[in-house]
Amino acid sequence: MQSPGSPLYPHWHKHPETESDWFEALLSLARYLRGPSGCPWDQQQTARNFAHFAWEEAQEMDEAFTQSSASHAAEEWGDTFFVLLAAAVAAEQEGLFSPLEALERAHAKMIRRHAHVFGDEKAASPEEAIARWNAIKAEEKAHNNA
Repeated sequence: MQSPGSPLYPHWHKHPETESDWFEALLSLARYLRGPSGCPWDQQQTARNFAHFAWEEAQEMDEAFTQSSASHAAEEWGDTFFVLLAAAVAAEQEGLFSPLEALERAHAKMIRRHAHVFGDEKAASPEEAIARWNAIKAEEKAHNNA
């Protein structure tokens, strides 16, 4: 098998070594598969189709974690992650959002929802943490529905 960056892998310019490299390589692969030289099946899928496939992959990942097989769990986690990237690329092509926008929003949301970590009021227990998370989530939903 040839490595990424070889003529067999035109979507990536070097062998990925870091987590950031692998993220970029997978995102590039998802874009390549949906591009003119890519896969007809991938090109035909919508963001919503990929969301459905992500649900299926997440169930397989759950099963792998339940079985406590490290290798299988890593494989299924990777499959789930890749399908989510494919959904983001499809959403980008459909004009819904870009992967960058989704990543920025996810980061901001996790900081906001972890006010018990990043804010002044610390959670003393897992129960307090989830209670604060749920309170913030409820406030966000009320604000968004107003």
